[in-house]
Amino acid sequence: MGKGKQEELTVGGGDSRRWKVRRIRPRPPSCSDLGLALSSTLPPFGLLGWAGEFAQPASYVGLAQNAQPSLKPTATNAEARLSPARELYCAAAAPHLVSRLRETAPEPQRRGLPERLRYYISLAYVASLFPGAWVTRIAEAFDALCTTALLRSTNVIMAMICGVLVHDLLLCIRPKIGKRKATAFAILVALYPIHWFFTFLYYTDVASLAAVLAMYLFCLKKQFWVSAAFGAFSILLRQTNVIWMIFFAANGAIAHAQYLYVKDNVCYENSELTDKSNKEASHMDNKTTAPGLRKRRNNNPINKREVVSESNIMYSSFTEEIWDAIFKLWNSKCEVLIAFIPFSMVLLVFVAFIVWNGGIVLGAKEAHVVSPHFAQFLYFGLVSAAALLPWHFTPTRASDLFHWCRKNKTYSSFAILVALGLSLVAVHLFSIAHPYLLADNRHYTFYIWRKVIQVHWMMKYILTPVYVYSWFSIVNILGKSQTRLWVLSFVLSVALALIPAPLVEFRYYTIPLVILVLHSPVISNVKLLALGFLYAAVDFFTLAMFLFRPFQWQHEPGTQRFIW
Repeated sequence: MGKGKQEELTVGGGDSRRWKVRRIRPRPPSCSDLGLALSSTLPPFGLLGWAGEFAQPASYVGLAQNAQPSLKPTATNAEARLSPARELYCAAAAPHLVSRLRETAPEPQRRGLPERLRYYISLAYVASLFPGAWVTRIAEAFDALCTTALLRSTNVIMAMICGVLVHDLLLCIRPKIGKRKATAFAILVALYPIHWFFTFLYYTDVASLAAVLAMYLFCLKKQFWVSAAFGAFSILLRQTNVIWMIFFAANGAIAHAQYLYVKDNVCYENSELTDKSNKEASHMDNKTTAPGLRKRRNNNPINKREVVSESNIMYSSFTEEIWDAIFKLWNSKCEVLIAFIPFSMVLLVFVAFIVWNGGIVLGAKEAHVVSPHFAQFLYFGLVSAAALLPWHFTPTRASDLFHWCRKNKTYSSFAILVALGLSLVAVHLFSIAHPYLLADNRHYTFYIWRKVIQVHWMMKYILTPVYVYSWFSIVNILGKSQTRLWVLSFVLSVALALIPAPLVEFRYYTIPLVILVLHSPVISNVKLLALGFLYAAVDFFTLAMFLFRPFQWQHEPGTQRFIW
């Protein structure tokens, strides 16, 4: 290890191979000249390499190419390229084998280029995915290769996987959409500004989205063990993903019960009709078939009937839909319970973790205290509707909602009044200004809060009709393709995931927003292209602001940069 790292690591005396990481607890971290540090966490012994909210505060590994002007001249060239967060992470990933494995590490200069590339690529990704690299006895090579660029590249791979999963999910949910349109939607999701920006950070968001989408895809395909495995993986990345696992499992259980019910009824009906037709055919054959002639094969069209989902069944009332789901779940309770055992196992382990940990939060619990932040629920509605502009804020959409309200005057009037009243109460009593939101002017939410929501004391009340319109539009669009029970469970899942979070973070909205995209109606190619260009323009703006508009803090040295 070079001297640059020895300033951050305490090494045992003599020949001791035990390394102790001296944890540094900074103030809200700042950016170096070419490296980004964010107010989050990157633990040296993270559960899976991305462990954003699992350990004590350290820092992100950032967007731009890293350099540390503060490193001493005696540091090696390799160390000069690494950020302090990267050094802490990589050094602690293989703590006591660095010196010992100097002799056992392969010598790259003696190998051909393809062999070296295979070795380095496999080593870097295995090491970044599994920080306990000491098991493989390759700590020295891991330390040399554990660069910021390679660590960040894991999220690039995750972003590609997200695109593939969005494509496959759309084909699974909407088989008639076509591969080209599904590909266009996948590109659109990849360009979504929040998702795109955090693709270039070594953090949990992109990997978390990939795990949740994989869990959803395999649940739709009824591969429940695989789905539960991805659910467990997603919870390791971000604890609140347990809510989305329950959402997918609950709706998957209802769909599975409906499938079994229809399948049993079709099989029973087919058996009765087949027996009846066979008896009639046998009776006719005995009367009309001449000797020596071949009997005609009975092709009963009902035997080829496919078992279809009942998601398109129209219920006269929401109560009828609930009772129908309960009846079918009870009718197939044994099969459903057996099929969904893996989800129950993951949930039990998670409950045990909460009991052992004393809460859902790991790391800086004082900064993530569960709060009744009901205004966050409203913010999500507006942000999602604005991000999906062609679906929600168009004259056609407004006209559709108006006609829907006129068609259901009593119900819609009551619902609008209740929603407006609850929204006013939420923004008045439960609009929380987290200290991070007020103090950290690197984040765009800081300026949105000051320049929009808090520009005047009346503004937060003026925005309530827009919040209500956004949520009504979301619910109305989802109701066109999903059952009311599915829509209700989605709204409750969004509420459970967002309301307890005291900090306004657009990153928290990504997973429900992508689910919303998956279940929104197909729009024209022109609208998709226009929205894609809008996303690309925002992406270009945020990247330009990050790279070319740095600024300084008087109370802390270092260059600060704008981020989401």
